[in-house]
Amino acid sequence: MGQVQHFSRFTEFDIHLFRQGKHFSLYEKLGSHPETLDGKAGTYFAVWAPNAVFVSVVGNFNDWDRNSHALILRSDGSGIWEGFIEGVGKGTLYKYFVLGANGKPFEKGDPYALFWETPPKTASIVWDLDFAWKDKKWLQSRKEKNDHRAPMSVYEVHLGSWRKKANGDSYSYK
Repeated sequence: MGQVQHFSRFTEFDIHLFRQGKHFSLYEKLGSHPETLDGKAGTYFAVWAPNAVFVSVVGNFNDWDRNSHALILRSDGSGIWEGFIEGVGKGTLYKYFVLGANGKPFEKGDPYALFWETPPKTASIVWDLDFAWKDKKWLQSRKEKNDHRAPMSVYEVHLGSWRKKANGDSYSYK
């Protein structure tokens, strides 16, 4: 497993929007993102931890070693820690280890993770958004309708917390 290499998905404009509180696609920048750097596959990690003095990525790829994969603090004062780790790929379990300015260490799941372990476990899982959609016909037919004249109901449910087994365990819904 490679060490952390300097790499960023952020441009100066991204940082400007981030500071303004107007970056509406941070999920494309923060979190974990499988990448290829210099022809080598791995994952880019980025987390906002402005009061941290040390941040690393821990996971099943490094035996949860807090010191082996330290992220790099951006020099622009944004408080973003980032880096690329060769060999880490889709399906890898991880968390961020953070040492706060108060000296307290803690491990935290990734708030921008795309996939998580089933509770009570709490690790984030490296994933990507690549998916080959097969709904071109439906999208085309949708354009031909005027849905703004018809009523619509939206219902959101988080299946992981909606219903529990008799013993209190969560269903996996897999």
